[in-house]
Amino acid sequence: MVARHETHPGSAAAAGPAEFRAAVESMRRASLRPEVFCEEMPAPQRIAPWSSALSGDVTVDDDDLGTGRLILLHDPAGNDAWDGTFRCVAYARADIDPELGADPMLAAVGWSWLTEALEAHGAGFHAASGTVTRVTTESFGQMADESGTAQVEIRASWTPDVDEVGGLDMTAHVEAWGELLCTAVGLPPVPEGVTAIPSRRGQRGT
Repeated sequence: MVARHETHPGSAAAAGPAEFRAAVESMRRASLRPEVFCEEMPAPQRIAPWSSALSGDVTVDDDDLGTGRLILLHDPAGNDAWDGTFRCVAYARADIDPELGADPMLAAVGWSWLTEALEAHGAGFHAASGTVTRVTTESFGQMADESGTAQVEIRASWTPDVDEVGGLDMTAHVEAWGELLCTAVGLPPVPEGVTAIPSRRGQRGT
């Protein structure tokens, strides 16, 4: 039986096989938009022998618009369900316009936000799977004057492509996840040729 190891913030890069430590270190090199506050968080300990996790929140003008998590799993022995030794698990939740929440194409569009972000950042991947859920709320009776609300939740996992010696650079995958969060909350894309100032881990972007 393989022992599971819970990784706490700041400890993942100091533990585990060399390829896992290198992958975790590459997660820290990612550049995210200043609206994204990102930090390391405790990772689940029963899914894979080694894991590391990030949490992210999108804030604009002190309003929290969306949140998410990205977990990197590693099993040196490989996993048939993953078709590899690494697996990324992502979650994103965002407040959206109620009209968008009623759009029957929202689920398909929400999934494309993820796949297109991965492709745009050059994050090679395969064996992707996931769900897109819309949550809408309407008020009635004495609360009928309150406007409706809507949220979209994206849960996904994919196997990141490794290089010829089994190494993994997670930088592009983290940046794609950050873009997913920003797209979900409706932030406009950064114009081509303009570089977004990356937010520092543990601090609000300015």
